[in-house]
Amino acid sequence: MLSRRQQPGRDLEADRFPPDPAARRWATLDPFRGYSNAIRDELEDATAVLDAFHVVRLGLTAMEQTRRRVQQEQLGHRGRKHDPLYRIRNALRAGADKLTARQISRIEAGLQAGDPDFEVTVAWRCYQQLRSAFTTSLVDGKKIALAVLDSFHTCPVAEIARLGRTLRAWRDQFLAYFSTGRASNGGTEAINGIIELHRRIARGFRNPRNYRLRMILAAGRLTHPNLR
Repeated sequence: MLSRRQQPGRDLEADRFPPDPAARRWATLDPFRGYSNAIRDELEDATAVLDAFHVVRLGLTAMEQTRRRVQQEQLGHRGRKHDPLYRIRNALRAGADKLTARQISRIEAGLQAGDPDFEVTVAWRCYQQLRSAFTTSLVDGKKIALAVLDSFHTCPVAEIARLGRTLRAWRDQFLAYFSTGRASNGGTEAINGIIELHRRIARGFRNPRNYRLRMILAAGRLTHPNLR
C-alpha cells in the first residue's frame, strides 16, 4: 500500500502490476487525489473505484461532525455522560437495519431532547441513506447513489452539503462500484491491518529482510520458501 507521504504517481514501479492489461480491470482507492493520479498514470486501463468502506466513513464523519457541532451550540461543551446526543452516539453510528426497537426508541428520545433544529436528524438520515446504497442490490444501490449525488450538495446542513460536494467530485469513481461487481480493497486493508499491528508490537524493525519475513509469517504465509 502507498503512504500519503509518498509521491504515488511517480514512485510506482511497472513490475508491481499484472503484465496482462486484461488483469487490470479495476483499482480501488479512498478519496485521495494522490491515489487517483497513480491509477491514472500507471494503470490507465483500470477503472478507478471508490471503496465502499471509505465512502461510508465519509458519511459517518459528516454525521459525527454535525452531532458535535450541535452539542457545542446547545450546551457549550463537549459530550458528557448524561448529554442527550452523547448518550446515543454509538447507536447513531450503527446501520438502521441493525438497530433494535429499544435502540431506535433511544435515538428518537435523544434527538428530540438534544436536536431542536433537526440538524443531527437530517445528518443521520443522510448517513443511513448513503450506507444503504452498499447494503442492497447493485441496481437499487446505484439508484440510491444517484439520489445522493443529486441531493446532498444542496442540504441545509453544512457538513452534509460538504459531503455532497466531495462525492460529486468523485462521481465516476463512486458510481463505478455498482458496475464492477462491488469492487473492494477489503482484503488489502485487512492485510495492512495485520502488518500495522505486528509492526507496533515489534516496535519497529531495523532489518528490511526481517521485517518482510515477519510480516509474511504474521499474515499466515507459513509455506513461503523463505521461511523454510
